[in-house]
Amino acid sequence: MIKAWVDNNLKGDPVIWFIVFALSIISIMVVYSATGTLAYKRMDGDTEHYLIKHALLVAFSLLAMWAAHNIDYRYYSKLSQLALWSSVPLLLFTYKYGINLNEASRWLTIPLINQAFQPSDLAKLALIANIASMLSKKQQSIEDFKEALIPILLWIGVICGLIALTDYSSAILLFSTCLLLLFIGRVPFKFLVMLVVVGMLVGTVALTVGQRGGTVINRVQSFLHQTEIPFQAEQSYIAIATGGLTGKGPGNSDQRNFLPHPYSDFIYAIIIEEYGMVGGIVVLLLYLCLLYRGMLAVSSSERAYGGLLSAGLSFSLVLQAMINMGVTVGLGPITGLPLPFISMGGTSQLFTGIAIGVVLSVSRGEIDETMNANIELRNVAKAA
Repeated sequence: MIKAWVDNNLKGDPVIWFIVFALSIISIMVVYSATGTLAYKRMDGDTEHYLIKHALLVAFSLLAMWAAHNIDYRYYSKLSQLALWSSVPLLLFTYKYGINLNEASRWLTIPLINQAFQPSDLAKLALIANIASMLSKKQQSIEDFKEALIPILLWIGVICGLIALTDYSSAILLFSTCLLLLFIGRVPFKFLVMLVVVGMLVGTVALTVGQRGGTVINRVQSFLHQTEIPFQAEQSYIAIATGGLTGKGPGNSDQRNFLPHPYSDFIYAIIIEEYGMVGGIVVLLLYLCLLYRGMLAVSSSERAYGGLLSAGLSFSLVLQAMINMGVTVGLGPITGLPLPFISMGGTSQLFTGIAIGVVLSVSRGEIDETMNANIELRNVAKAA
């Protein structure tokens, strides 16, 4: 009975479904532990406040993922165009009038529900989907710079540039994903080099006129010269060092009381502290497996759009996870990027669910096409 329900309702790649459910369970457990002290101080001893809030967000993101995976992925080509055109004014409005937090205006408040919304999440999803669509349609003229590539390069420059004004890390992540998509889409290497040069120029302008230019430069210089370890990084290293091989056990973190944002930016440190290197490696392997399953669509998809869409979204999420984990263990400067699926968040969690739902929609379409092809072969064989 359970198997029949799963087969009817959870379609697409079963391995991706397993990974998402596993990461969701880990997320609820670790966020509950990481927010215990915070909830006790802010909510008059109600330590379950953030647990309930986060569990509802996780459930809502899973619902969004389920809804997205039920839509034929080919419809996302048209939806992405509308979302992309909407993203430009939203990003500009956010930069000028958005909620300012930590010297960056990245959020808008949605009327009526009073929920903070980060337009860059919508812009990233829309840009990846739209580039995949444009590349798939221009495969026959991919070497024609004027006809095929100028529209793609313009969209990359505009969206990444606007995001970089307030969130440099997310802009670099999105730019890297776009480069991968262009490479998979058979764009000539000379044009990729040209895009890198343009990206560097746009990035320099964003550093100069953007809101976080000084912070970005200071963090990079601090990491390169190691003159003084930032407080966040120091507390993260302590959490990792005291976690050992098997960790202190669920709910036994000490550094959650000292580490800034232990439930978001540095949640991987709490995972290692409580579950040890074993837990950290398990989480890492889950992300790598997700990347592998998402990239399978490139080789197995009969349509270029499906393969590019799945690869772009999977790479974006997993690259963000790698950056977050790398920062936690000291392999890069502090970025502020959350750990997808696991960090506590609002609209970022919702859009992560939608992105994986789109990947599942691609895998579902490929499975359905394979099944239909097999049925047609059997029918032909019977007729013969």
